[in-house]
Amino acid sequence: MNRLPSAGVRESGPGSGGPNGPASDEDRGESSSSSTARRACITTIVAVAVIVSALALWKLKLVIALLFMAVVIAAAMRPSVEALRRRGIPRGVGVGIHYLAMLGLVALFLWFAVPRALNQIEAAVGSSPTSGGQLRHAANHSTGIKHELLIGIEKRLKKLPAGAGLIHPAMTVTRTAFDVLIGLFFVFASAAYWIFERDRAVDLITSLIARPKRKKVRDTFDLIDAKLGAFVRGEILLIVFVATILSLAFWLIGEPYWVLLGIFAGVFEMVPVIGPLLAGAVAIGVGFTVSWHIALAAGVVVLIVRLLEDYLVLPRVLGHAVGLSPLLVLVSVFASAILFGGFAVLLAIPIAAVAATLVDVVVRGKDPAEEDTPTVLFSAQDTEVT
Repeated sequence: MNRLPSAGVRESGPGSGGPNGPASDEDRGESSSSSTARRACITTIVAVAVIVSALALWKLKLVIALLFMAVVIAAAMRPSVEALRRRGIPRGVGVGIHYLAMLGLVALFLWFAVPRALNQIEAAVGSSPTSGGQLRHAANHSTGIKHELLIGIEKRLKKLPAGAGLIHPAMTVTRTAFDVLIGLFFVFASAAYWIFERDRAVDLITSLIARPKRKKVRDTFDLIDAKLGAFVRGEILLIVFVATILSLAFWLIGEPYWVLLGIFAGVFEMVPVIGPLLAGAVAIGVGFTVSWHIALAAGVVVLIVRLLEDYLVLPRVLGHAVGLSPLLVLVSVFASAILFGGFAVLLAIPIAAVAATLVDVVVRGKDPAEEDTPTVLFSAQDTEVT
């Protein structure tokens, strides 16, 4: 005789929620909610970590910019350091030779240019008002741009602090100069260490990547290094070229303060897009202090030198060193100035070159080993590390 199950006892079957049957809808809902909560928690932690890291990097943007500048300088020196190493000269000695050569060039520049620049400054100051009364008299008897300039100088002189008020500005200038010296020491010391440690750093990074991709990553490092080094060496040649040619040209046309203007134009060659325009505007403005003929001649000279640079010098010296279009350079310059300040303008093209290379390799799938290696002053063999 069949016995009915007792009251309160549930049968264990395929459709029941017993120990051997599938979980009930309530159990499945609790498990799904727990999994969703874990994913939400992990996502929140990752998002917070990314935001905190971004804020930390933003606070350390000056240090990061100085480190990147050190990497760029090291990339410029590395081919010649390696060339000396292949000739039996250790890397440390090679770096020291480079830094001594830099100091020697700076000393030569100071010996040649500073006395002439000081003479021109003394000539300019000697013909300028030296007291408040003379300045007011000169402003009253002048017209046009000169009148506005003298009036502006007079107003600013009245706002200058006196006595104890000069202590704080003097301390601020001293502290700023000290910070600049510390920054320069940090940059050149980091550049030297990067030359020594670059290969180890690349080995460490590639060891964390899957073996089939290691060669591509290493080739990408080498291509970026070659582009940055070629850019810096080309910029140095352009600075020397522009400063020399413009100084001689300004001297021939009778431009006042021709040494100062030539040096100014050469140094501002480092600032993309804006630098050459500013140098040309200053040269024309100084020319107007003599006559409109000198101003016109100065403008023509700057234009001719710029055309020679764009169509003759740049293709031969830099070529396609960074592979950036003029529009991308312009956008990079203004974006760097807005985001990081005026100092970052000097690094706008190197940063854009690194970003463009990564996009070509990662997004467009180009093989960095097949890209043309840019060389300025050094052959492709000199850029290889043995």
